[in-house]
Amino acid sequence: MVHTGDISHLSKPEQFGQAQELFQELKAGRIHTIPGEHDTLDDGLSGYLKLYDHDGKQRAWYSFDQNGVHFIGLSNVLGFSMGTLTLLGAEQLAWLQQDLSGVSHSTPIVVLAHIPMWTLWAPWGWGTADADQAMALLRPFGSVTVLNGHIHQVMQKVEGNIAIHTAMSLAYPLPTPGQAGIGEPAPVTVPAGQLGKLIGTREIQVVRGRGPLATIDRPLGSA
Repeated sequence: MVHTGDISHLSKPEQFGQAQELFQELKAGRIHTIPGEHDTLDDGLSGYLKLYDHDGKQRAWYSFDQNGVHFIGLSNVLGFSMGTLTLLGAEQLAWLQQDLSGVSHSTPIVVLAHIPMWTLWAPWGWGTADADQAMALLRPFGSVTVLNGHIHQVMQKVEGNIAIHTAMSLAYPLPTPGQAGIGEPAPVTVPAGQLGKLIGTREIQVVRGRGPLATIDRPLGSA
């Protein structure tokens, strides 16, 4: 299972601990995470990395292979603020280039990054300023699926063999990008009967012989 960030709300140790307990209840085997900006509020990435240092190198980006798919976890949340696009940064982009150099172009790639890897609405900081540099490194591969969180709703952008998806949250829905009359995104209030349709999870399926990976969104209200 993968988690695309905001494991906690205020990056407090007790909140990370509660999340760990919930993850264990899922019995989903190994859980791969990336940080959201809410996971960096207290002391940057220090608290997050105490529990989620996946490769033991005290950094929030890493990669792994599973079932013939190459997974890449990125960090694009440090310094997040309204009206400013965050960055992957030169060090992380250099690492990404090196990581991909050893991967066959026929290998399916799945990228995890909390804030969307394309600009949905700059005034809210919904985008990554140097995402184009990462996309240039990914473009030679035949099947690239980018999974983002942050905006709490399903949106998709396709560029050649790269499909970028945002997903619903398990917490609450947010307004659509640039929604009229909203200066800053905040949780959207909906009738109780509608909430289950606006929060949920996503399943990814690898279908051999096809380029794009199949994505299936599952609202909690449909369970």
